[in-house]
Amino acid sequence: MIATLTSVLTALVALEHLYILWLEMFAWETAGKKTFRSLPEHLFTPTRGLAANQGLYNGFLSAGLIWSFFITDPQWMANIRLFFLGCVVVAGIFGGITAARKIFFVQAVPALLALIFVICSL
Repeated sequence: MIATLTSVLTALVALEHLYILWLEMFAWETAGKKTFRSLPEHLFTPTRGLAANQGLYNGFLSAGLIWSFFITDPQWMANIRLFFLGCVVVAGIFGGITAARKIFFVQAVPALLALIFVICSL
């Protein structure tokens, strides 16, 4: 049961970061405007490259979490998940402090829950 919940939570965090990749790399000037309403509309075009760079980093986080599903050794799978979930937690805390409090709840909390379940499954 814990292993299944761990996998589901890890997959949800990975999917969330794939969505962020898409939003920041490919839909910054369309869906990005609807998502980041606090950013003035005239800044979306000049910040397209910056957003794409952020999206790429989110893609790396997602790739690491997806990679963990293909690792057959349970200890290494847990290690990889702990590393990438830890990165998401740190990024979510930093974003919550420096950008918007909502980032903490949307990114860090789900990753923290998944991280706790990975630890419990050891």
